[in-house]
Amino acid sequence: MTRRADRLFQIVQILRGRRLTTAALLAERLGVSERPVYREIRDLSLSGVPVEGEAGSGYRLLAGYDLPPLMLTTKESEALLAAIPLRNPWGGEALSQSLESAQEKILAILPEARRRQAEQTRLFAPDLGAHRYAKTHFDVIHQAVSNQQVLQLHYQDESGQVTWREVLPLGLFFWGERWLLVAWCELRNDYRNFRLDRCLEVRRTERRFSECADRSLSDFLRKVRCEVREK
Repeated sequence: MTRRADRLFQIVQILRGRRLTTAALLAERLGVSERPVYREIRDLSLSGVPVEGEAGSGYRLLAGYDLPPLMLTTKESEALLAAIPLRNPWGGEALSQSLESAQEKILAILPEARRRQAEQTRLFAPDLGAHRYAKTHFDVIHQAVSNQQVLQLHYQDESGQVTWREVLPLGLFFWGERWLLVAWCELRNDYRNFRLDRCLEVRRTERRFSECADRSLSDFLRKVRCEVREK
């Protein structure tokens, strides 16, 4: 869910719980100014959400209204169920648990015949123990990417040289049989790819960072595309 979609959802939930809600109160609850609140209220109304009221007096939601739940078609559910076993062995423990929970929820909404068919899938990606490093480091790195938290890596490169590095983790990529961390390396002052199986130790630091124009995942991907076109 995007930040704006999350804000729209919050507005609906706040309006549902009150008889009358002012824009000032909504702005305070959402941590924004009143101007974007007026814009979101207008967009909710235009999209069919029954919001009544006006600026200056307050807003209320017609009784009984709620946002519709996410609904998947049978084929969409089956596609996700087919993808989960292929993805599950290659990530960390936290991601695996979330995938298993999602699998149970998807199975629960399928018709009985389709559910039996999905449970008898013939798609397999067995965990043969060759990627223990991923389960050791993946969760820490994944969380640091999400939280924009600087990492310390004890890293062994291809030549066998071992260094300590502080990096700004930007994204995780599964490349062939390996997970790669794309990061801004403060030691090299440039983008670098780090193989998770070459990380001897991974530590989270207390430092946080924000992406900027020349230190971001989008900038890294743009440079990669330019290099590919030049070849």
